[in-house]
Amino acid sequence: MLKNENIICISSIDWDFNWQGHQEIMSTFARNNNRVLFIENTGVRVPTLKDLPRLKKRLSNWLKGISGIRKEEENLFVFSPLVIPFPYSRIARWINRYLLLSTLKKWIKVMDFNDPIIWTFLPTGISLDLIANIDKKMSVYYCIAEFTKLVRDSRKIRRTEKELLKKADLIFAQGEKLKQWCESYNSNVTIFPFGVNSEAFHNTTLDGKESLPDLKGIKRPIIGYIGGLHKHIDYELIECLAARNPHWSFLFVGPVQTDVARIGRLDNVFLVGEKKHFDLPKYIGAFDVCLIPYLLTDYTSTVYPTKLNEYLIMGKPVLSTDLPEVRAFNQKYGNVLMIGQTTDEFKAYITEVLEKNDKDMVGKRIKAAQENSWKKRIEQMSNLIEEEIERKKHDKDLRWKEGLRKFYRQSRRSLKATAFACLLAYLLLFYTPFLWFAARPLKISEPLQAANAIVVFGGGVGEGGSPGKSTIERARYAGELYKSGYANHIIFSSGYSFKYNDAENMKLVALSAGVAEKDIILEQKANSTYENARFTGEIINDYGWSSILLVSSPYNMRRASLAFKKLNKNLKITYAPISNPQFYRRDGKVKWEQIRAIGHEYLGILYYFIKGYI
Repeated sequence: MLKNENIICISSIDWDFNWQGHQEIMSTFARNNNRVLFIENTGVRVPTLKDLPRLKKRLSNWLKGISGIRKEEENLFVFSPLVIPFPYSRIARWINRYLLLSTLKKWIKVMDFNDPIIWTFLPTGISLDLIANIDKKMSVYYCIAEFTKLVRDSRKIRRTEKELLKKADLIFAQGEKLKQWCESYNSNVTIFPFGVNSEAFHNTTLDGKESLPDLKGIKRPIIGYIGGLHKHIDYELIECLAARNPHWSFLFVGPVQTDVARIGRLDNVFLVGEKKHFDLPKYIGAFDVCLIPYLLTDYTSTVYPTKLNEYLIMGKPVLSTDLPEVRAFNQKYGNVLMIGQTTDEFKAYITEVLEKNDKDMVGKRIKAAQENSWKKRIEQMSNLIEEEIERKKHDKDLRWKEGLRKFYRQSRRSLKATAFACLLAYLLLFYTPFLWFAARPLKISEPLQAANAIVVFGGGVGEGGSPGKSTIERARYAGELYKSGYANHIIFSSGYSFKYNDAENMKLVALSAGVAEKDIILEQKANSTYENARFTGEIINDYGWSSILLVSSPYNMRRASLAFKKLNKNLKITYAPISNPQFYRRDGKVKWEQIRAIGHEYLGILYYFIKGYI
């Protein structure tokens, strides 16, 4: 059996769910000195209201651990991930991949959990993403159900399962029909039906009724069933049997997962609920006949009931509906089971067993179950895994030269692709109108209208960040607007100083252009567009003005408008940018300073949004 390996199991059930092959296999590996990370079910369908208790349980389990990971037993860890429950949404899958991998990779690093075997029971996109993004020794897919029968849109899970089948190194299938499906995409398929823990079940008394308090008062004979009471059970069959045979007791041990009212109302039907896995042998010991009463559907045509061997290992007579996998089992092991087609056949078989009590059959049943013990199953699986690991290691040794050549070829291709992309980006940015097209949403320009004041943002705002020629441009333009009668006052706003304050410099230019000093107001604290809008807004409110003409860089207008709307929604603004500023002059090749200024404006808007300025 495998030893000293790291194993990541992507399970289709939760650890605390009914004990099945998932827990049995992984706990066996853990006991054999392998380290196991058991990832609980991430889902094959969108949850509904009935799944709320399970979602609540998942949150509770997540809180038990660190980032959802807890130690369940020696060498075995359980990961209860919180994921977006839309397994076929591309956006949800992308987010879930990030959430899962970020936690897993940290845990793998901390735990030195390198080169794991990835074993999945789930054929979903999440499984594919984990297999593709975790450095692994090999991958195993255990196909235990026809998942296309469990979801509404079967095309999506069929697509991901096909991809998984092609990529997995080993495929284990629950039965013949599933094997045929898997072999369509991968030839390395072996049938492994679920087994039984023969030690746990066979070492239990064959009559445990007296040791179980909740069975007191239940009369014999007891016709029993263990497992979930789900939608795949033939409740009509049970109802008919129980109603026609009131002297028989029908005992169901397991969680109720669907509406069971039609049998629960009958006096001789007893539902005792879910029990611990180690207590199940005691209940089976109390059964006189064991049932597998499944409906015959497309889904159950591939089902191999785990309870089959659990019944047989205790020597109990088993009566089942005509499931294909049960029929094949019965043929293989010499008719150790009873298979009924109708209610009358079920009644006849039960009557025969109760009257005959064939002790010779007990040994045959136990022997058949022992052939299907989990110990043998897992040893056989381990042998195949070890052979595959050795084969991959051998192939890797043979291919190292080709792998090295491939690496260098890929590196050269990546280098060429990167160089080409950089050249293309360079040409696009510096030698095409792309920048001006991209900057168009930043620009606002409106026909001039009379206003109470002209507001001028300091030189460099929306351009290089530092005043230069734009200081003179804006001050002169404001003077022209003033002399043309568009407003009787000018506010120059800038807190930038280099020898002299930028607002004072603009005032000097305006005075030389003929603007009256009494009509000039200076705002000398602002160091950003937001502060320009804020401080000039305070001045405007103090004067009781309702309208302004705004002068700034053409590509600063969008950010300025968003800031003003946040600070003063009632202010009427006419946007009057410099029409052809020297900084943005288009005389051939685009300048790096222009690219940086446009990028700065977009980043500024994003920053303002995050800060709540706009």
